[in-house]
Amino acid sequence: MNFEWLYSQDEIDWKALSNLYKLAPLGNKKPEDLEKAFSNSMFKCFVFDNRKLIGVGRGLADGIDCSYICDVAVLPDYQGVGIGESIVSNLVELSKGHKKIILYAYPGKENFYRKLGFKRMSTAMAIFENQNQALELGLVNET
Repeated sequence: MNFEWLYSQDEIDWKALSNLYKLAPLGNKKPEDLEKAFSNSMFKCFVFDNRKLIGVGRGLADGIDCSYICDVAVLPDYQGVGIGESIVSNLVELSKGHKKIILYAYPGKENFYRKLGFKRMSTAMAIFENQNQALELGLVNET
């Protein structure tokens, strides 16, 4: 498969990106919120198949200490063929030079990221806007 890879958000259709996250499924993200989040991210990666947005990811980085890879998503019809792995690998490459590269994974996806060199952190902590929902989804625990 021959996909087009873009590393700039200049021509992104934010409604299409919002729909991709809904279908992936990674939740409902408003187009205007996505535009702001990607604008504030040092690294971004968009994958297209014949002008159709099929995959995405971003890295929120400070240029020296920490790069946080997040919001990696691939349309269901394109999952399982290496696109997600390529997105993460590209974002890791773009993040080279940072002292640490951190990635937030949904429960059950840990093995996918282990294959790409990530290790489980024992000291990560989080405060979510909706803590109860995060507890229910297994994103955090009380211990």
